[in-house]
Amino acid sequence: MQMAELGKTGERISEVGLGTWMLSTNEAKEVEALRTGLDAGINFVDTAEMYGTERIVGRAVSGRENIFVATKVSPTHFHYDDVIRACDASLARLGVKSIDLYQLHWPNRNVPISETMRAMEKLVDDGKIRHIGVSNFSLEELKEAQDALKKNEIVSNQVEYSLVVRDAERDLLAYCREQHMSIIAYSPLAHGGLFEPRYAKLVELLSRIGKRHGKTPAQVAINWLICKGIVVPIPKASKKEHVAEIAGAAGWRLGGDELKTINDFLSGYRKRPISKLVKPALNMHPAITGMLTWLGGLRNRKKD
Repeated sequence: MQMAELGKTGERISEVGLGTWMLSTNEAKEVEALRTGLDAGINFVDTAEMYGTERIVGRAVSGRENIFVATKVSPTHFHYDDVIRACDASLARLGVKSIDLYQLHWPNRNVPISETMRAMEKLVDDGKIRHIGVSNFSLEELKEAQDALKKNEIVSNQVEYSLVVRDAERDLLAYCREQHMSIIAYSPLAHGGLFEPRYAKLVELLSRIGKRHGKTPAQVAINWLICKGIVVPIPKASKKEHVAEIAGAAGWRLGGDELKTINDFLSGYRKRPISKLVKPALNMHPAITGMLTWLGGLRNRKKD
């Protein structure tokens, strides 16, 4: 498995990771799928307290070395003491001594970002987390969060990014490249929407290009993101077969002419990112975030 650097930290993570959002309720199969990815050389796994999959990730990585685990704190826990408690709970569910990358899941304008970042830096000082990241932050929100840090730097911003969801290219991609900050791309296949009938011609193009490399359209779509240089895609790891395909998206590169052909073809192909729907709802109704966190935690509490 080819490795990539996380931001400018010197950390080496697999150039494709494993996502755990919206997994099924069959924990045994989920753990098996994650372990299949780890066996294939993927060492980067992403989860969140809101997902309710931290304990599953903990089971999958238990007893393994050099696995880079990322999780997220929910916006309802952005007050100082809540961040500390949420981190302690995540550490217990994951079964690890330190979280490699701890991310703010969504912006929360109801809590001063300075208060939240003060807690994040306390966690770094205490050795409970190693690196600080954010998720679903706009460029302005990212800059504000970075300015609130006294000693540390934000190493990554996790956003939705795929061939058909390309909002990151408006300003975020260029800024992160300039700052040597990683973009972690969730839903790199647009929640499976890439294979909807309206994108049939795009998939046909990916299929033709993929045949030259012995790759599937999905692998080409994920590799297109890897070719951005600072982007680490994290497709959902739901089944062993899917994970094997995910691993096959790494370790090779599309040619320059192939990238140009794909990029030229993309005009007119665009889908709204989930953040355009979720973020306004969270800002207007903070209780929604609390409900999502509560629902995500049900699976964890059943095992407590």
